[in-house]
Amino acid sequence: MNRLRRVRLNLRKAYDTGREAARMARIERPPEPPEPEEEFIPPPPEPAVVHGSTTSLDDTDVPHSLRISAAWSWRLIVVGLVGYVGLRFIGLVSVVVIPLAIALLLTALLGPAVGWLLKLHLPRSLATFLVLICGLGAVAGTLTLVVNQFIDGVPQLTEKATAGVRQIQDWARTGPLHLSDHQVDQAIESAQSWINDNTSSLTSTGISTATTVFELLTGLLLVLFSTFFFLRDGRKIWRFIVRLFPVNARWSLADAGDASWATLGAYVRATVLVAFIDAVGIGLALVLLNVQFPFPLAALVFLGAFVPIVGASISGAVAVLVALVGQGWVVALITLGAVILVQQLEGHVLQPLIMGRAVALHPLAVIIGIACGVVLAGIIGALVAVPLIAVLNTGVRRLARRRPEIPPDAVVVTAGSET
Repeated sequence: MNRLRRVRLNLRKAYDTGREAARMARIERPPEPPEPEEEFIPPPPEPAVVHGSTTSLDDTDVPHSLRISAAWSWRLIVVGLVGYVGLRFIGLVSVVVIPLAIALLLTALLGPAVGWLLKLHLPRSLATFLVLICGLGAVAGTLTLVVNQFIDGVPQLTEKATAGVRQIQDWARTGPLHLSDHQVDQAIESAQSWINDNTSSLTSTGISTATTVFELLTGLLLVLFSTFFFLRDGRKIWRFIVRLFPVNARWSLADAGDASWATLGAYVRATVLVAFIDAVGIGLALVLLNVQFPFPLAALVFLGAFVPIVGASISGAVAVLVALVGQGWVVALITLGAVILVQQLEGHVLQPLIMGRAVALHPLAVIIGIACGVVLAGIIGALVAVPLIAVLNTGVRRLARRRPEIPPDAVVVTAGSET
């Protein structure tokens, strides 16, 4: 074998070896993976909205303000229905409710007198009987005197009232108004019909509860007996009522009841004192001006003062009208000035000084309460509305007040023992 042939064999061998090595390298190398396709991954689900005031998932779709409004609405509807049913029930048993309300007012007024007699070591029954008899005697004597004076002076007052009406008619025709006879008569008829309609609306409830003499006597007897037992056993009756409630509510209820009763007593006594001062002031003015019926008009002012704001104004207007009929325009204007002066003294000095914060009520609440009382129960409603609002105001405030918590390490002192 020549040299050229050996070179060719070596080249051939090297070529085959390279090819084999390349083939083995392709076999051992893994195939490249295909490029991944672009995928759209969905966003994670939002967490469920959960409110502490909802019990259903459907409620979460309702706006919070609408849910609160609906909750207030159905609660107010329930309270309104309960109040309506309560008022209807009171209307059905008004023959009993009205005497009991009057008895409570009398008890709040006469309660301190019974306490004074008990301090003199008188028996409770005897002290209550004496106070009740003295109170009835004072009321009966005053009413008798007022009625007798009115009866004695009614003919003269009627004559002067007729003359005064004629003077007003003549002034309406010949004065600056220049009204015709037909217009004057129509105005008088309209005024009379308005007075008759409002008088019937005011007295309808009182008359309907005493349509017979039997019902009237029954109401008077119920007032007397209720006042007697309220004065004698009022504390025992209240404790019995408190024991009917759960143990956890007894302390709050007893505290609210005591505060409400104190408010009622303060209101009644302050009202009597303010009414007495008003009656004395206006009565002295009527005596000095020589107006007829000074004592009956003063008594009317005293009774009217039990209806705050409205009653005193109406009774003062009656006194001015009587002065106008009996003495003329000049005396009537002076009487009006005296009435306004007494009313201002009452509103800005006596009421804040005597009433104090115990029965402080806004004038708007007083006016609305009196209007609602007149609509619901006539004259009796007007008399009871303001003390009822004052009592409820105090009672609700006491019930809403949180009871002070006793620290766990505090020493509680009980009757005869310490823990």
